[in-house]
Amino acid sequence: MTEHTVSAYGEELTTIAGLIAEMGGLAEDIVSNAVSALMRQDLELAQETILKDARLDELLLDIEMRNVQVIARRQPMGQDLREIMAAGRIANDLERVGDMAKNVAKRVIAMDAGLKSKTLSIGVEHMTELALSQLKNVLDAYTRRNAEEARLVRDRDSEVDAIYTSLFRELLTYMMEDPRNITQCAHLLFCAKNIERIGDHATNIAENVFYMVTGDRLTEDRPRMDETGVMDKEDA
Repeated sequence: MTEHTVSAYGEELTTIAGLIAEMGGLAEDIVSNAVSALMRQDLELAQETILKDARLDELLLDIEMRNVQVIARRQPMGQDLREIMAAGRIANDLERVGDMAKNVAKRVIAMDAGLKSKTLSIGVEHMTELALSQLKNVLDAYTRRNAEEARLVRDRDSEVDAIYTSLFRELLTYMMEDPRNITQCAHLLFCAKNIERIGDHATNIAENVFYMVTGDRLTEDRPRMDETGVMDKEDA
């Protein structure tokens, strides 16, 4: 392979990595805005968040197209092939993160100023902080090609699940104590489930980063469902 070809090949891989970084930053922004809209019952921000998700879809298609072109032209092997395959999988997870955040934003609109007590939503906000921290850390691990950082993100997956389980039980208690809380708590449960799924996608990314860097799989089992036993459409 000539020096010119090698240089062009490197630029193609760098471009794909840059698109992943753009997707990651946008996904973080959408999640943060969706939950901010929930906490403030900001219908305008919720609508803006929904519209921003389309850009994630565009970036995913761009990355998939570039991956196909690189594989067809370069026939990559080893580390290069793992990097390309990981980029496709990570992009798909980031697109799903955007979908989860969009679901939260849609729920805000469905509630239509129905959040009467911010106390009930504090748990969702706390879950979001942890899920966003996981997402940021795993994207940093991808940028730095750091397998150990990715492993640490994966190992913390159960923390988001534990918060969701606790929040699920708390909201059920509120609903049983006062039927007037049922509608609000049901909306918050849907929001919390979507945030919990964002944590799962961050863990998926961590596993792909680890494989990309090391060529090895993280073989230890991790829980795929929270203790509530509730499944959303993506799990079904």
